[in-house]
Amino acid sequence: MSAPPEHSDDTRLQRLQEILASGAVREASRLLRSLAPAEIAHLLESLPAAQREIVWNLVDEERDGQILLLVTDEVRAQLIRHMDPQELLAATENLDLDDLADLVQQMPTAITAEVMDALDDQRRKRLEAVLTYPEDTAGGLMNTDTVTVRPEVTLDVVLRYLRRLGEAVPSSTDKLFVVNRDDGYLGVLRLSALVTRDPDDTVAEAMSLDMQPIHADLSESEVARRFEAHDMLSAPVVDADGQLLGRITVDDVVDVIREEGEHQFMGSAGLSEEEDMFAPVLTSTRRRALWLGINLATAFLASWVIGQFEDTLSQVVALAVLMPIVASMGGIAGSQTLTLAIRGIALGQLGPGNARALLLKELAVGTLNSLIWAAVVAVIAGIWFSSAEIAILIAVAITINLVFAAIAGSLLPLLLERLGIDPALAGSVLLTTVTDVVGFLAFLGLATLFLV
Repeated sequence: MSAPPEHSDDTRLQRLQEILASGAVREASRLLRSLAPAEIAHLLESLPAAQREIVWNLVDEERDGQILLLVTDEVRAQLIRHMDPQELLAATENLDLDDLADLVQQMPTAITAEVMDALDDQRRKRLEAVLTYPEDTAGGLMNTDTVTVRPEVTLDVVLRYLRRLGEAVPSSTDKLFVVNRDDGYLGVLRLSALVTRDPDDTVAEAMSLDMQPIHADLSESEVARRFEAHDMLSAPVVDADGQLLGRITVDDVVDVIREEGEHQFMGSAGLSEEEDMFAPVLTSTRRRALWLGINLATAFLASWVIGQFEDTLSQVVALAVLMPIVASMGGIAGSQTLTLAIRGIALGQLGPGNARALLLKELAVGTLNSLIWAAVVAVIAGIWFSSAEIAILIAVAITINLVFAAIAGSLLPLLLERLGIDPALAGSVLLTTVTDVVGFLAFLGLATLFLV
């Protein structure tokens, strides 16, 4: 296998750790200055707490704000705790309002007040407007720095206006927003139309009416789905009265998509997507203890079911050997359906309206798979223990468990969501309980009825 390229993240991490171990502080500073904020953020998340603090102190202060925005919430909170008030104030300078809103919410109250006082009236009002919305909504994602134009002016006037703004035009501007005198959203003027149409045309003649605005209280997940469906680079955000509040850009949406992917992945293990890999031992222990305790309780439930058939197990030893197969097959089949259902909920593709269709489809898949693999296991078990009764018994038990796994995997996520419980966190634990209990109950119950 070839060595990793010099610019790869793992090479940088190894090089930085070697430099820190040797005590070459100046060389470490030079390395950090050569890296982009995102690369430094990645390195900070990859370092144990002691090394992380050393590296953070070596980062140029004017880059602190951008780096703080790119690390996870938990790492950001840890870094902020080690910064003095003046450093924190300096870190907020030159940040876009949406980024500033994300940052000030994790700062001490006194520092937040100082940041607000340091802003001019216009920026303060805009920041306060963003902070009134939950951060997981369109209002929390939006940036209030927009360029607006009136429908009655000519394109020539708009061009001269943009030249006058110069560098004050917000980055990632691909369209201008057309509003009336009350800031009511009317449509968009794309830059492509601005530079290709006759300068004497009015904005009303060149504007597009096909872009529907995003309401400020829309969830960030729905915002991400709209951007994906319509291939948007930016979109206007309006309030309940249709007044333009700001815009959302694709870079904010990419962050949402990444966070949702991490949430699904980490949630399957009962962890948060913001979990710090090098969090303090006691902190990590406390968080994980809850899910280990829940899992233990469900394991005792499964063991209790087994205990009810102690006499049966003592008489037919083959049952103890084959019992894990029944539970394992149900667990795998159920997790496949569960993952599919959680993904459907996350993408807005699964709800009460089509849950029945998914259930019927998964029941059919589970039934077919159960017949196929029940036959395979029955043949192996029959030959292994020279018993047709045991072969038939385990085949029936696997069929029952796979059918129940399909039902549980389809319906559990919807039930948990309705109860306000995150399916990604709780679904796998409950599914394991269902497949273990049903599997053991079916296998040992049938054995009690027909073998003993």
